[in-house]
Amino acid sequence: MTRITIVSDAWYPQVNGVVRSIENTNRELERMGVEVAMITPADFRSLPCPTYPEIRLSVALPGQIAAVMEQHQPAYVHIATEGPLGMLARRWCLRHHMPFTTSYHTRFPEYVAARFPIPQSWLYAYMRWFHNAGGACMVATQSLETDLLSHGFRNLKRWSRGIDATLFHPRPQTPAPLGLPRPLFMTVGRVAVEKNLDAFLSLDLPGSRVVVGDGPARADLQAAYPGVHFTGAKFGEELAALYAEADVFVFPSKTDTFGNTIIESLASGVPVAAFPVMGPVDILGDHPQAGALGDDLRAACLAALDCSREAARALALTYSWEAASRQFLDNVLEANKARASTRFFRIPLPARLKPRA
Repeated sequence: MTRITIVSDAWYPQVNGVVRSIENTNRELERMGVEVAMITPADFRSLPCPTYPEIRLSVALPGQIAAVMEQHQPAYVHIATEGPLGMLARRWCLRHHMPFTTSYHTRFPEYVAARFPIPQSWLYAYMRWFHNAGGACMVATQSLETDLLSHGFRNLKRWSRGIDATLFHPRPQTPAPLGLPRPLFMTVGRVAVEKNLDAFLSLDLPGSRVVVGDGPARADLQAAYPGVHFTGAKFGEELAALYAEADVFVFPSKTDTFGNTIIESLASGVPVAAFPVMGPVDILGDHPQAGALGDDLRAACLAALDCSREAARALALTYSWEAASRQFLDNVLEANKARASTRFFRIPLPARLKPRA
């Protein structure tokens, strides 16, 4: 059986696209007969991230990571994030000549620069150093690949995303969902500064505006926009039912690399309004009937009211977790095969660290 160890600094109780992507991929990989082991902050003592306490930063030592790796005996290693665990796993792989792959989920330089006065050029240098050491860096879209190539990244491979079309599907709508008048403009996700929610919440729109989710900026935004309805975080069936009540899903972020919530809303039969940036362009750019893109977000929101709910659903159905997970596995196998043929990876592992297929 193929054994893959995935290392991620993002894991439960966090709720974000990284966690959902790994969770769904793991499920599909197991169906394919792949044994997946996770290394996450749940395995170690952790501290809250400054300015974002919902994110836990692991306090682990190199020896602890080495012990877990020896226990897992992976044939392949995938490092999903660039945090403390990702750094230690990268160090272990390089020290023991174990090929590994990475993935670029988050526009880390832009996120950090939004919170701290650190030049993006420094942050991109770190990210380039981190990812270029692996056999492949997986990205979700063509726009992200093009952007990272311009920053000097190498060995980029595509890993798309999927949708649970059974959970997220069109449903009969109620006249006044949440007791609010229609049309209902909704956004779903982390309530944080990098999501650019002010761009949506400040719009003069008919009907109602709804924010589904939680995060460090929620209290400030609720105080600033008393006319907006905040539901807090929702999950599973309750979340899916809320999606289907929306008339337009608004995605104001300009820093996401993909936007899982976009295809969740599309699967629910809800057209999308967004800026013409990475993620929305890749998903909606060739499908104007399923949503509206524009630098004027208000105009895009109003235009999306006239888009087709049937077209939105049809577009979402082109995204499959099975296909995305096969893509992930192929990338891992191909990248490791290529790196294993180089002189660097011909150096044998110590007997106790040799991976088992």
